[in-house]
Amino acid sequence: MTNPSFEFRRAITRKPAPSIVDGLRAEDIGRPDLDQMLRDHAAYVAALKGTGAEVVELPALEAFPDAVFVEDTALCLPQGAVLMRPGAPSRQGEVAQMAPALAAFYGDTLREINAPGCIEGGDILVTGREVLVGLSARTNPEGVAQLAKIVGDWGHTLRVVDTPEGVLHFKTDCGLLDGETILATGRLAASGCFDGYKVLLVPEGEEAAANCIRFNGLVIMAAGFERTAELLTEAGFEVVEINNSECAKLDGGMSCLSLRF
Repeated sequence: MTNPSFEFRRAITRKPAPSIVDGLRAEDIGRPDLDQMLRDHAAYVAALKGTGAEVVELPALEAFPDAVFVEDTALCLPQGAVLMRPGAPSRQGEVAQMAPALAAFYGDTLREINAPGCIEGGDILVTGREVLVGLSARTNPEGVAQLAKIVGDWGHTLRVVDTPEGVLHFKTDCGLLDGETILATGRLAASGCFDGYKVLLVPEGEEAAANCIRFNGLVIMAAGFERTAELLTEAGFEVVEINNSECAKLDGGMSCLSLRF
């Protein structure tokens, strides 16, 4: 792999559990349909596998309604992985459930964030030059300081940025397209946090499309945002659209559903 920020050999996912209907959400916009979510999740996994990557599919965790959103539990880098400490107390037990799967690949290069630090993977964007971390209701300065020390020892530069008010995670409003190109909402890009990068702005009204992932040769995005899909296609990216109607009811998107390394 030549660019570890978007070229991957593996991914880890976890199937949704029936308890997903009790998952956290900023606003109640409807009860998630488990059957539809399972179909969407299967399509997502198939897209990852279609690039030639190995996908580890972990079983559902009924005790943890939000466990399908595995990205928040860890940060995976070529040099090692870091177990997060989610800012949502109900999600902190998910990390111990993820640790064995990561240990199988990372062994003694597995690190962890400790109390009182809190940080969730949804607030971390790894680009070709740095690790960007957005402070949010789920990620605090102590968690970022611990992560900065760990990734600094591995040769990475970490930069703290601001997450727009009312936005759950930093990556709710952005996604990496290649090592130097980012898809972002206007409200996030206006902060200047992506100065020096090439930025593609999602069309007004399609802000939810910003949470996409570049996975090997594909850009995987939520379906239903025609102008964003056209923008990406015209920019030369191969786009795969996955229905996200049910995860969206839980503030979830494309990046949330996998750990990629």
